[in-house]
Amino acid sequence: MVIGVPKEIKPQEYRVAVVPAGVEQLRRAGHTVLIERGAGIESGFADEDYQALGADVVATADEVWRRSDLICKVKEPLPEEIKKIREGQVVFTYFHFAASRELTEGVRDTGCVAIAYETVVDRHGRLPLLAPMSEVAGKMSVQEGAKYLEKPMEGRGILLGGIPGVEPANVLVLGGGIVGTCAARLAAGLGANVVILDIDLYRLRYLDEVMPDNVSTVYSTPAAIRRHLADADLVIGAVLIPGARCPTLVPREYLKLMKRGAVIVDVGVDQGGCCETTRPTTHEKPTYVVDGVVHYGVANMPGAVARTSTIGLTNATISYLVRLANDGFEKAAKEDPGLAAGINMAYGKITNKPVAEAFGLPFEPYVPKR
Repeated sequence: MVIGVPKEIKPQEYRVAVVPAGVEQLRRAGHTVLIERGAGIESGFADEDYQALGADVVATADEVWRRSDLICKVKEPLPEEIKKIREGQVVFTYFHFAASRELTEGVRDTGCVAIAYETVVDRHGRLPLLAPMSEVAGKMSVQEGAKYLEKPMEGRGILLGGIPGVEPANVLVLGGGIVGTCAARLAAGLGANVVILDIDLYRLRYLDEVMPDNVSTVYSTPAAIRRHLADADLVIGAVLIPGARCPTLVPREYLKLMKRGAVIVDVGVDQGGCCETTRPTTHEKPTYVVDGVVHYGVANMPGAVARTSTIGLTNATISYLVRLANDGFEKAAKEDPGLAAGINMAYGKITNKPVAEAFGLPFEPYVPKR
């Protein structure tokens, strides 16, 4: 099989979908790997690194898309990339379809097989291809939130951990999954007072056992959200429903409860975000202010730490990529229902129910061929 890795073109996206070590694994399995020239440079991998392990470095994205049976990317294809997708071509990447009707309909109409990292599950029901970027984004949410609490960044002028004689910041984490856990642990380590809200009591019990004393767990209700928003200096939106749009937990009217210069970092922005006022931003211009509250909505946060993110992502994806290349997506999906769950579209049909429901489009379950 021919596997293609184009250079990412989303603004300020510095990651690459496959590291040189991954090329070696694919080549040993007998596959051809096409890497667009310069695709790995921003993550610290030169073209020569790929060539040394058997990749064919090609000059243009057009050639990668034209020659490849399977395209492996990091972020969703942009409109100019959607035009390059062929019917039946397998595209393996983060799609986050529920955040964009244009993307959903555009990819559907190509007739490709769209396998989304974010809905692949393992035998324990976990999200193995989303997990490493959730870990990065969770830690980055506190790092970025602390920066934008600074006064020159339009924040409150609060040091997250305080100093002796001055109380630390209050951090509210909406969601106790991987993002929320990583965010809470880092914020607590910096000395902030942290509250985690979630609706899963078993998860809250677990977090209550493993978190330090400056982290509290609270069952999430609208009343609890309002109460803790009023105290929060930094709010981390860490809500995820796999494949679906994030629920709105913070409507605009709640912003009036918050302190002027408080910061919201909505990690779920690529799934619509859990705050009504969230909209996607870029690393170049990451924040905006609504009703006195600073909003950080960068939709590809891990791209800022490209080398860490690229290595972490490909550590998780490479075994799936090798399996897809060795067996083809039909056989691989038949043998692994968790991988089949990653198939969001196939041959012009939407096969992921939350994606179809997000836009009122027809849904047809994917059934691997016998």
